[in-house]
Amino acid sequence: RLGAVVEIIHTATLVHDDIIDDAKTRRGRPAANTQWGNSKCVLAGDWLYMQAFKIAVQERNFRILDTLIELTQQMVEGELLQMERLGKLITLDDHFDLIFRKTACLFSVCMRLGAILGGASAEQEDALGKYGHDLGMAFQIVDDVLDLTASEEVLGKPVASDLREGKVTMAVIHAIERCTPEERAKIETILNDRAFNGVTHAEILAILERYGSLDVATSRAAQYAESACKSICFFPDSEIKRALLWAPEFVVAREK
Repeated sequence: RLGAVVEIIHTATLVHDDIIDDAKTRRGRPAANTQWGNSKCVLAGDWLYMQAFKIAVQERNFRILDTLIELTQQMVEGELLQMERLGKLITLDDHFDLIFRKTACLFSVCMRLGAILGGASAEQEDALGKYGHDLGMAFQIVDDVLDLTASEEVLGKPVASDLREGKVTMAVIHAIERCTPEERAKIETILNDRAFNGVTHAEILAILERYGSLDVATSRAAQYAESACKSICFFPDSEIKRALLWAPEFVVAREK
């Protein structure tokens, strides 16, 4: 039941995100807002949020409700912070804070909900929460790298859409801190124009590869994946534990 609740909340955020980003596609198919318009999709997202909490209330557990409310607040704050920082060159710490609010907190709460339902100790709940946090951070960093490197056919959406929307991600931040003023100007042009005007995607990739920025981001994702596995190593062996130990490896190795 709580798995469904989290999926409904996640879906609500995606419906609203596509409106905010004016997205045309989602996983290679027309986004909801392109089919039914923004007005209906704002209300659909609101309805999904309320449906999720209606189901969650059936657990009659205040800790679960508190956890879900805090999650929703974090995700909304993450979206607001991102909107405020669009087109701006932010620090790596700011970027990681955004990743936490937008993605890793959702992964972390999924794990914490299982701990609460299972009657876990505070130490066990914290360990599972950390696993979710680190897995979420790894997932989002890889997602950001794929946005820059994968093909449109594989991604199911336009490549480099983050840059086009004015979002700087880890590889771009790493390159900006090391590149020449001319190279920096090329990146800033895309962020300011919200388009590849006079600067090609290949030129940006060349800058990122010149400074090893894509490899640095992939390596950081692998560190988070390894940390996720370590955080649950003290739990007894089981089929579920083996699945959880496999997930970080899959997240880092995926190509779409």
